[in-house]
Amino acid sequence: MIEVGPLVRVLVQRRQTLAVVESLTGGLLAATVVQVPGVSAVFRGGLVVYATDLKASLAGVPPDLLAARGPVDPEVALALAEGGRVRCGADWALATTGVAGPDAQDGKPVGLVFVAVAGPGVAEVRCLSLPGDRPAIRAGAVNAALELLAERLGAQ
Repeated sequence: MIEVGPLVRVLVQRRQTLAVVESLTGGLLAATVVQVPGVSAVFRGGLVVYATDLKASLAGVPPDLLAARGPVDPEVALALAEGGRVRCGADWALATTGVAGPDAQDGKPVGLVFVAVAGPGVAEVRCLSLPGDRPAIRAGAVNAALELLAERLGAQ
């Protein structure tokens, strides 16, 4: 599991902020970030948009994109990250969406996860096929999102 402390230190040094938008992780990403003492200097907050309609109304994902692609989609993941960045007033935002199981969703298999980051001049999404049960998939999604941020910050 990636350590969050070094990410927080880089953000503090750069005077940049972070927000999160979560679907399948249901707040686990935010809970992981806030374990770091002093994180309040950089963490703006987050949105848990588990229901598809909230992805549009709270996170700003275009409803036509959700209608066309469904909630488990790379473009939706990017829209979640950018929407969270804007709506939370942060320099950086991470987003998670996917299928944690136990059953497939809209034809998408259990373990299919998209994590995205949006930041200054950066918009990137990763597709993952995570093994394991529901807790393992959620934890893997959190770790992958944090790894993506670490790479973009040059903090690894």
